[in-house]
Parts: sequence; structure tokens; C-alpha cells
Amino acid sequence: MSGGIVVRKCETLEEFNACVALQREVWREEELEVEPATLFVVASNTGGQVLGAFEGAALVGFTIALAAYRNGGAYLHSHMTGVREGYRDRGVGRELKFSQREDALSRGIRLIEWTFDPLEMRNAHFNLNRLGGICRRYLLNHYGVTTSPLHRGLATDRLVAEWYLDSPRVLAAISGQLTPPQFSTAIEVPGSVGSKPMDVTEAQSVQARIRAQFARAFEKGHAALAVSKTATGSSYLLAPWSDF
Repeated sequence: MSGGIVVRKCETLEEFNACVALQREVWREEELEVEPATLFVVASNTGGQVLGAFEGAALVGFTIALAAYRNGGAYLHSHMTGVREGYRDRGVGRELKFSQREDALSRGIRLIEWTFDPLEMRNAHFNLNRLGGICRRYLLNHYGVTTSPLHRGLATDRLVAEWYLDSPRVLAAISGQLTPPQFSTAIEVPGSVGSKPMDVTEAQSVQARIRAQFARAFEKGHAALAVSKTATGSSYLLAPWSDF
């Protein structure tokens, strides 16, 4: 990460309000859809996380996670991570995730989950290849159609990233030594879908296709484990799930 940027917990109302302001800047949603400072307060005080990336006193990135419980165990749901334009591609997001991991493990929490747009292959590469996450669930129009231009008027279909913080897979990914296993299924997303401006009709068609493909693969017990470049875009690579 670029020198001079420090990741630490956000603890004051002023810092939570700065997270809200940065959220508005990144997602550009209508006010009704903006998460208020009270959510950041609650997350911070009830076992979740609010972490900020600071350059001096200026907030340039943040992540918020909520305390969660499923199948007899506690985990964190990472609800939102944003980085100010001009600070992206400088390792800020990666350092925020690593700080999330360290804080969770220090409290005995071994799993963090979050959702992401299956059409955003840059995020998919980061989540699966760089962090060692896996995906086994696909959520249909999870948040409804929002006002954010980042969502481009599409149904907010989401993959769920599962990040098993102290697993051999994640440790290998963090050290840059993750070797993917043999894959049995590939789901391709053309590069044109991620271009700006985007053909919305094409994106809707691709979204419908991969929605069906993921449903079939997940029904068979497969998991998305990696992303690979193709001649025309990128592909999700899936294999029968075991404890990689």
C-alpha cells in the first residue's frame, strides 16, 4: 500500500460521518438508499467492525461489517467497502481486508462473508484469486434495483464470497502461492459487459445466462474457486467443493 496511509478502527461520530460522506461519493445513490451514521455506530458497538484507511486525518477508504450468526457459529458479514477515487489500485482495499481478517481472528472469528456483482470480474479476481475466497451461493436481485449508477439499472444479482480466514487456501492466497485445483466447469463473462459505456441489453442477457449456469453448478455441489482470463473476457472456474 502507498506510504502514509494507515488502517485503523473508526470510533468517533466524526469518523462514522466521514464514512457516510465517502459512501455517498463512491456509490452516488439517492439519499434514501444511503446507509446512515447510526448503522456504523451500531456495527462498531455490537461486535461488528468499522475500519478506515486514513491519509493523515483524511479518510480515503472504509469497510463496515456486521456481527452475524449461522449454522451454530458466529461470523462477520462485510456489508460495504469503499475507496476514494484516486486511491484505488494502490492496495488500500487489500489492506482493509487484511485488517478485517486480523481483527476477526483476534476475536476468534474464522469466517467473513460478503456479496459482490458476478459481472464485475475485477472484484471476482480480487475475491477469489487474491484473497482465496470461494462462492457457493447466488442471490437473485438481492438489494432490488437501486439508484446507484454503479449498478447500471440491472437486477442486483450477487455471489456470496466466503472467506475462511485461517484455512490453508486463504493462507496460500495471502502469500501469493495459491495453486488452483483442476476445474470441471467454466462460466464465462465477456469483457464487453464491464466496459463503460455498457450495452445494458447485453448485460441483462449475460446476467440471465450466468444466473442459470451458477444455479446448476451450485446444485451439483460445485464452488467458484478462481477467475481466469479468456480471449474475450474472463471465466469463473468451478469444481466440486471440498476443503481446499
